[in-house]
Amino acid sequence: MTKTAIVILNWNGRKMLEQYLPTVLHYSAEEAEVVVADNHSTDDSVSYLQENFPQVRVIVLNKNYGFAEGYNQALRQVEAEYYILLNSDVEVTEHWLTPLVSYMDAHPSIAACQPKLLSVFSRQSFEYAGGCGGFIDRMGYPFCRGRLFDTVESDNGQYDEPCEVMWATGACLFIRSKDYWEVGALDGRFFAHNEEIDLCWRLRLMGRSVLCLPQSVVYHVGGGTLAKGNPMKTFLNFRNNLTMLYKNLPDKELRSVMRWRWFLDYLAAWQTLILNRNWGDFCAIYRARKAFCKWKSEFRADRERIQKSRVVKRVPERKDFSLLWQYYAKRHRCYSELPLV
Repeated sequence: MTKTAIVILNWNGRKMLEQYLPTVLHYSAEEAEVVVADNHSTDDSVSYLQENFPQVRVIVLNKNYGFAEGYNQALRQVEAEYYILLNSDVEVTEHWLTPLVSYMDAHPSIAACQPKLLSVFSRQSFEYAGGCGGFIDRMGYPFCRGRLFDTVESDNGQYDEPCEVMWATGACLFIRSKDYWEVGALDGRFFAHNEEIDLCWRLRLMGRSVLCLPQSVVYHVGGGTLAKGNPMKTFLNFRNNLTMLYKNLPDKELRSVMRWRWFLDYLAAWQTLILNRNWGDFCAIYRARKAFCKWKSEFRADRERIQKSRVVKRVPERKDFSLLWQYYAKRHRCYSELPLV
């Protein structure tokens, strides 16, 4: 069995593979097997890989399963102690793997981790999708060390200490294969967005830890499949975030949080329409609320199983404050300005 497998899920990403796969191979091939799983692309990704990178194992999926189930389908065909789920638009750096593997080897209580994620376009700034490790507030809104809502900080070394986090970014997720399958893998029904947060939340409820290790650095393009502001992205984010809350919230909080989210989601919809004149996102939020209500019953068994099996009553990386209040009322724009709990 391979110790470490880097698995890149590709969908019509020939240009990204051409640009970033060579750096992955250059800086990683001696330490890990590199696998590209093609999510039924309609471009020439597969033939390009076969002609130019014969050393890369290519798994061809029979349809586009989306991010979550695409990875599940691919990883069932990969035998390794560690999986690295790596986006095709990530530029890795020299020795990026060494601190991740070494730390995981030395700390068996850690189920998953991520490197520091910086922006390809502004290389001294954190990247939106993961920054220096993720958290959620009491209402389920995700944020990172280095990114609160749309405000992204410059990297001045302020978050260079390893830190236990609530979730590790799906752009570069390092996870033990044993934990991946024992926790139930990514939820394929999500298709894309929030699936890694849901996965890490379940890990935390099992008593497993998630870490950001900034000694490893990678650079991320971001928005390679669905650009920010795309109504489908908005739909998936709202629907999946509500579903994640329904699955993982403790019984005593479920009703109150969901009532607040009903109010806050519709407030967000009207705000985006009135202030931003964005009809697409307005409709997407309404559709997401409707879709969540329609499919919520499909997750009842998941919720019951998660609540019965949880060994952690309170996950400290799920913060008790409201990020909306901290950001808009108190004008806190940096992670370091937020309360500790």
